[in-house]
Amino acid sequence: MKPKMKLTLMLIGLLCGGGLLFTIRAQTNASAKHAFTPDAIPYGPAPAFVPAGAQLAVLEGNPGGSSGDYTVRLKMPDGYRFPPHWHPQRENVTVISGTFKVGMGDRFDESKMATFPAGSFAYLDPDMHHYAMTSGEVVVQIHGAAPLQINYVNPDDDPSRKK
Repeated sequence: MKPKMKLTLMLIGLLCGGGLLFTIRAQTNASAKHAFTPDAIPYGPAPAFVPAGAQLAVLEGNPGGSSGDYTVRLKMPDGYRFPPHWHPQRENVTVISGTFKVGMGDRFDESKMATFPAGSFAYLDPDMHHYAMTSGEVVVQIHGAAPLQINYVNPDDDPSRKK
């Protein structure tokens, strides 16, 4: 092979390889902001309208925004209770870890709750009255359309009104 041809092929190879590395590096940096491993999820205090003791992580979107999709994770300790409430938008819930118990209706009745282990999924249509509690530490992932709003059946159950 002639030296000029070798040089041309080497230069093309270097450019292609460099371009590929640049593309891989750019994709890694861009996607790193949109991907989470379990130990890197940024939990913090839950908003005032959520009963005390839970931690919340916003994974995507703005749950408090006027529109748009959101995804959050809620981490709750053993025995945590969520009083009867409803949402004006559909709520999609995936149990990531632990055992989550959910009941339907306006009164918290532990004997009427269904048990959902890790891996379970449910969606609740708008205005569906429900309540929940945990058995062990539980992490649920909730996604839907903003705004995320909780309306308590009994307004006195709203923790944001107790301050």
